[in-house]
Amino acid sequence: MSKILIVDDEKTIRDSSKLILDEEGYETELAADGQEALEKIKESDFDIVITDIKMPRLDGIQLLEEVSKISPDTFVIIMTAYASVETAIEALRRGAYDYILKPIEFDDLIIRVKHLIDYRKLSFENKTLRRRVSPEGSFQNLIGKSDAMKKVFSLIEHVAPTNSNVLIFGKSGTGKELVAKAIHAKSKRKDQIFLPINCGAISENLIESELFGHKRGSFTGATEEKQGLFKVADGGTLLLDEIGDLPLNLQVKLLRVIEDRQFLPVGATKPVSTNVRLLAATNQNLFEKTKTGEFREDLYYRLNVVEINLPSLNERKEDIALLTNHFIEKYCNEMGKKVIGVDNETMKVLMNHNWRGGVRELENVIERAVIFARDEQITVEDLADNVRGSMEFHGYPDSLKEALKNFEKEHILKVIKKFEYNKEEASKALNIGLSSLYRKMEELDIPTKTPKEN
Repeated sequence: MSKILIVDDEKTIRDSSKLILDEEGYETELAADGQEALEKIKESDFDIVITDIKMPRLDGIQLLEEVSKISPDTFVIIMTAYASVETAIEALRRGAYDYILKPIEFDDLIIRVKHLIDYRKLSFENKTLRRRVSPEGSFQNLIGKSDAMKKVFSLIEHVAPTNSNVLIFGKSGTGKELVAKAIHAKSKRKDQIFLPINCGAISENLIESELFGHKRGSFTGATEEKQGLFKVADGGTLLLDEIGDLPLNLQVKLLRVIEDRQFLPVGATKPVSTNVRLLAATNQNLFEKTKTGEFREDLYYRLNVVEINLPSLNERKEDIALLTNHFIEKYCNEMGKKVIGVDNETMKVLMNHNWRGGVRELENVIERAVIFARDEQITVEDLADNVRGSMEFHGYPDSLKEALKNFEKEHILKVIKKFEYNKEEASKALNIGLSSLYRKMEELDIPTKTPKEN
């Protein structure tokens, strides 16, 4: 049922408008002036506010401005006398959706309200659909607008249409499987199967059978023939997650599959062909493992035709606001709650927190916060205790834009100092061009000369 707030200092107009709209099936509330209306709007959600312009304490234009700040999805209709039409037009410029002339013709009021309710529903559906189809800063379900993530998106765009093997590096919670899914979704195999398997989650004596299958009676317990995942994924994409945990004897067999496009099931004498796009992911330093003999060097180079390195959330904190809004919308849809965002203090806490668990940790934090949120905005009190500990830091300002700017400045300075003021090395570590680094330093008022040069 649509909810309407009627605001007018004339009791007759309030009561008569309520009677008419109640008969039409709307739920209505009344307020005698703008201030009383504002208090009601803060406490409850309204689809439409119908307000007079001239009222004591807070007039209709002031109320309109406040509504646009605290409840932007609420539509406002202005009521005005004929002599004040110019004021009504000014209200339309400031965001009102319609106006009604006094004395009110109730048939006209009913038509306008019905039209606006229908329009509001359609507008909300379109807005939600646009967010789902192409949310801000999104790329194939990956969220981010930082330079580091733009680089990842570019690599995906280039490698996806090919059949080349890709090695995806990233700490836990950085979204390695999402990147693999994005590559598959933009590839020529997108209509075929995408099959992920975690090499570290299967015991060593079973993983060969899982990957390559087995013949009946080939070992104790093999009571029937089993197809391996390399055959199940034939024509599609196979993701070998945690590839660094693959035993050495199977690394040899995997290398042969990559080179010959064939494999031998356990207990079989005849090879089986496969046409699989192979993606691999790991949070380990495979290059270092090749030096210790824990990972085959020839397999490493066959897998690593294209390398995609995923930044941790701590390395792309400018994406936290986007990710937070994405997860709020996700869990509001699941739980049927109405939370529109986080307040400034909460965003400061999220920006300052050390996200050891990456994006996955942030998602868990927001899911919990949505559960406990009592208002339209998530507050610090809705966060878990371990995250609230970040409140001890007071270095960032309230403004999100300024907080991001401060963090960016601190991070660039830290990296420059790490490389002893070598700008070329620092720009490589930051994943930006040298000219971009100098531009950033200028924008953020970072000295371009070393302390020694000064």
